[in-house]
Amino acid sequence: MADNKVVTYIQESYDELMHKVSWPSWSELQGSAIVVSVASLIIAIIVFAMDEVFRNILIQFYKLF
Repeated sequence: MADNKVVTYIQESYDELMHKVSWPSWSELQGSAIVVSVASLIIAIIVFAMDEVFRNILIQFYKLF
């Protein structure tokens, strides 16, 4: 009984992935990858800048003691 449910689940999953899901085209996928890459780079630069600012603040703070 349980084996039949597993087989049915796999068959229905395959059918849904192949016939009901709308997959992006190659150009849409490339466009999305570029957007994610650019956003990641911008966030990395912002985090780096914040890290440098706080590092310099702490260096100045520790020089007081």
